[in-house]
Amino acid sequence: MKTNANHLTAGIVAILLIFAACAGCTGTAPGDNATPAAPAGGGNVLRIATTTSLENTGLLAELERVYEGETGMDLQFIAQGTGQSIDSGRRGDVDLVLVHAPDLEQQFIDDGFGINPRCIAYNYYIIVGPESDPAGIANMTPVEAFRTLYEAGTNETAGVAFVSRGDNSGTHNQEQVLWEQAGYDYDTEILNAGGWYVEAGKGMGDTLILANEQQAYTLSDEGTYLSFADRLDLVPVVAEGTELMNRYSAIAVNPEEHPGVNAEGAADFINWLTTNETKQMIGEFGTEEFGKPLFVPLYAPECTEPPFNCTCAEPVTA
Repeated sequence: MKTNANHLTAGIVAILLIFAACAGCTGTAPGDNATPAAPAGGGNVLRIATTTSLENTGLLAELERVYEGETGMDLQFIAQGTGQSIDSGRRGDVDLVLVHAPDLEQQFIDDGFGINPRCIAYNYYIIVGPESDPAGIANMTPVEAFRTLYEAGTNETAGVAFVSRGDNSGTHNQEQVLWEQAGYDYDTEILNAGGWYVEAGKGMGDTLILANEQQAYTLSDEGTYLSFADRLDLVPVVAEGTELMNRYSAIAVNPEEHPGVNAEGAADFINWLTTNETKQMIGEFGTEEFGKPLFVPLYAPECTEPPFNCTCAEPVTA
């Protein structure tokens, strides 16, 4: 009996092994007609990588509320720095980017990962700092202000500090442009400038809070500053100059690079953003709460001319 039982057990194990082997035969070898990756979004989901400044102002929540109510589409925003957002687009992790760094945007497009760019709106960066203005930069041009901040900081002028986003965001990229225009190499002269220069590695709202705690200067988009102003002692010190223009654009991820993206959903959303009705809503956003709009919508032909140099009206297709 014991021998028969052993034979029976061995037979069952053999049968199970045969079934397992056959099941494995039905699979596809890695890299050989493999099942495509799941879409970044999907038919009823649109994933959008965007900037912390748009989130901090509350505009994203308003766009989401209205668009989802009109279309039933599930908008899923991922708020991070513009550089990180564009990297998400390069990987195909999202269907669309909504960002504000023209040089990074153009590289994204030139490399074949972004299509159908449409500029939406703009506001301005401002240099904010302590009301006492220890560096004495009030009413200077932005470039003069950055040059003076460097001189004051490296000379260890009392009370002078600068907090940078330090996160490859659109704001951080604009800050680097201003340092370059002021005559400094960012990597060799600014990053090693001393303890007065602090990298936050945070979004705009958190950077403003940190700068406020340290009573330091920082570069901020005006919209986020106004949204946080009731929590800050910092005041706008330099708020004029074409160098401070801050343009926002929507760019779809190229389905030829990432076939799984929701290209149709991205095109529909971009077309909605560029309608006159949506632009009016963007242009009125913040007026009731702050006494002025946080963003200025872009219309043709103004958008095609300096300093904007972009397309803001023509419909796009998937």
